Amino acid sequence: MLATTTQLTPFSIGDVTIDTPLTLAPMAGHTHYAFRKLCREQGDCGLVTTELLSSSAMQNKGSFKKTLTMFDWHADEFPVSVQLFGSDPQEMAEAAKIIVDYGAAMIDINMGCWVPKVAKKGGGAALLRDVCTASAVVEAVVKAVDVPVTVKVRSGFEDGVVTAIPFAKAAEDCGAKAIAVHARFAGQGHSGDADWDVIRHVKEIVSEMPVIGNGDIHTGADAKRMFEETGCDAVMIGRASLGQPWIFQQVAHYLRTGEDLPPPSRSERARLALRHAHLTLEHCNLRESQAVLELRGQISKYQLDEPGSVQVRNRLVRCDTIADIDAILQPIIDV
Repeated sequence: MLATTTQLTPFSIGDVTIDTPLTLAPMAGHTHYAFRKLCREQGDCGLVTTELLSSSAMQNKGSFKKTLTMFDWHADEFPVSVQLFGSDPQEMAEAAKIIVDYGAAMIDINMGCWVPKVAKKGGGAALLRDVCTASAVVEAVVKAVDVPVTVKVRSGFEDGVVTAIPFAKAAEDCGAKAIAVHARFAGQGHSGDADWDVIRHVKEIVSEMPVIGNGDIHTGADAKRMFEETGCDAVMIGRASLGQPWIFQQVAHYLRTGEDLPPPSRSERARLALRHAHLTLEHCNLRESQAVLELRGQISKYQLDEPGSVQVRNRLVRCDTIADIDAILQPIIDV
């Protein structure tokens, strides 16, 4: 029976309570601590997840030291989920133990990444080619740790071959405590429309495990429609949050009232973009020059130009220092 009304109520993943059913998708190159913190500060973001970490990189001393620089979760953002990718059950289990020792509240297994450098090694969405292998990975991680284990999947690896539905039931039987379903096939990347029927079928086949719907959530109305059409327990927002860390607050307000909040002013967007930049410099393990290179693309997503202009964006993508970013954004804030 699908939901006919939408309530913005907490839900649970194992023994962890998530305050709102609005979650931030893990995104490589974006969901570092600074951005996760910014989304949380704006309100109503119930669960955040780290960028994906390689289980195989934790198996030798050299690569593990580099991976350690990505261990950026903090106690103040509890609950935070840490995402792992890999295809070897034992490697995944050992990596999960390490991550839990470093304070992860839950482990999320990546079975949704479609980029070649992950999928060609059998990880990410490529695991969905074989439900048995994918289930073995889940089972190994569940047995290795005492925190909830979740999985993020695509509809399937091969176009038209939906494996998310049988896998969801198998994952639940192995002890997974939640599943997030991006309702596109691996080959689609982010193109085309998400097929929310896959999310609905996953929700119908599992017994108790929460189902988190992902794909094409840009507004509060989108979220409400996904809840109602699929019966999912929560929604996951990814690309729509980039340059819009306030989106969770806006979606929540719509779900509570049926009304849209006005978008932040240009000055407010600039203020948040500048906070994004300073949080990144404060908490990342990169040199300033490296961090600013990453920030160029992230800050330019805040739509800080006047209509019809790209002057601010063009200046931002040429920044070399945090002082350069300050010099561009502070005058917009002060208007």
